[in-house]
Amino acid sequence: MAQPLDYLKESPSQTAGPYVHIGLAPGDAGFDIYAQELGRDIAGPNATGTPITVTGTVTDGTGAPVKDVLIEVWQANAAGVYPGAGEVEEGFRGWGRVVPDFDTGQFRFATVKPGPVMGRNARPMAPHLNLWLVARGLNVGLNTRMYFGDEAQANAADPVLNLVEQAHRRATLIARADGSTYHFDIRLQGDAETVFFDV
Repeated sequence: MAQPLDYLKESPSQTAGPYVHIGLAPGDAGFDIYAQELGRDIAGPNATGTPITVTGTVTDGTGAPVKDVLIEVWQANAAGVYPGAGEVEEGFRGWGRVVPDFDTGQFRFATVKPGPVMGRNARPMAPHLNLWLVARGLNVGLNTRMYFGDEAQANAADPVLNLVEQAHRRATLIARADGSTYHFDIRLQGDAETVFFDV
């Protein structure tokens, strides 16, 4: 005979759920509740350096676009300085939130190309963007990086890229350059799965 429980059962593990956009990017979900949407402007109007556009698609293990993903972008400015770690241009946040087009699954954002950043032991890191992904079905947010395909020499010496033991998998972290536009697809599973970092 089953013992009666006088307390609530534990609920299943929660993922980001279908409401992640309402809470974190309400303007993209059709809710016009803020005068200025938080996370839309990464670089600000006074940023120096080269303006760039980043495009891409997040796909699941079957190759289908993940349309309900939210991507947070963290980056240094053109001088390789993160906000809070040194002087940056007025209005440079170095942070933003990006969601894909709900019909096509393609994301797009504008910023400035970051400069090389000093890492541990004064080792320079190649220019890169830090990306954090959350979506329905992901119990823990995924951390990855996007490096620039036109920075081959810096990429070859980057200490984080060189931590990826299987050299052929490093290519999953490198965006294709087409002028000032960089294309970067993120694959959650399957062939050519993007490298994710445990941070």
